[in-house]
Amino acid sequence: MNWGFIGCGSVTEIKSGPAYQNTKGFNVIAVMRRDEQKLNDYAKRHNINKVYTNADHLINDSSIDAIYIATPPDTHKTYALKVAKAGKPCCIEKPLSPSYTESLEIQKAFLEKNIPLFVAYYRRSLPRFLKVKEWIDNNYIGKIRHINAHLSKPASEIDTSKQYNWRTDSNIAPAGYFDDLASHGLDLFTFFLGDITEAKGISLNQQNLYSAKDAVTASWCHKNEITGSGTWNFGCNNHLDKVTIYGSKGTIKFSVFHEKPIVINSEEKNEEIFITNPKHIQQFHVENMRDYFQGLIKSHPSSGETALHTSWVMSKILGEI
Repeated sequence: MNWGFIGCGSVTEIKSGPAYQNTKGFNVIAVMRRDEQKLNDYAKRHNINKVYTNADHLINDSSIDAIYIATPPDTHKTYALKVAKAGKPCCIEKPLSPSYTESLEIQKAFLEKNIPLFVAYYRRSLPRFLKVKEWIDNNYIGKIRHINAHLSKPASEIDTSKQYNWRTDSNIAPAGYFDDLASHGLDLFTFFLGDITEAKGISLNQQNLYSAKDAVTASWCHKNEITGSGTWNFGCNNHLDKVTIYGSKGTIKFSVFHEKPIVINSEEKNEEIFITNPKHIQQFHVENMRDYFQGLIKSHPSSGETALHTSWVMSKILGEI
């Protein structure tokens, strides 16, 4: 299966690009970027023969079977609708788009054509989080009651210098790092505990370093009456990343981003395990796409449908819907 990349920036260098190239049955034959110098440099270093500065030309290249969109979120809808029109399977970087409305439009386009759509919420495929799901599914901590998430970081040098950063541009990411980082956690929580039926939040810009929001706090409820709460703040003095799932018989603790042990303490099981992530962190996510296309699995953990739900949750928290 021949893939073409729209966008070949930092995310494709180590996280995703090599995962596609290393997956048996997948070939990366073309990349697109508007900056020709950076495009040619990337293609040369990664041994990719075809280069395009125009996305339409890549999308309509008959030798390309599927498209990976690895651009900032504000362009996802434009490119995705063109890929759907061309009738090609697609994987889009997360979040699916900056808003639920745009995400819904993308999902509908692929659904109407009956074309596979995937979104790079790759944590659903990582062994460390599959172990957490195994503990939950085996009822080791009993009936789940609540999940609490906390992510805080100091402002970066780019933030304090007020240099331009698309991740904190409200036109691209209305809630800044919340869009970029909290989306991973919220998507993972629904993977563990089921869809969210209600969500509310408070979001604001405490530091005024950029146009996007920098502080979000939220509460929600999963369909099985599990309650949830979360705080994401990007102006604190320390980098903390911790999640606790509370059950009737114990707790499970883990980090969404930090590579730390996952810990279970319950009446039935007490264990601390460190599971290393792959060098190319999207490897298992990409391999699951390959297995889906080959009919080895019936569904992929991260589809357009699951990512659309995450977009809905985020928009509810931000008060956009």
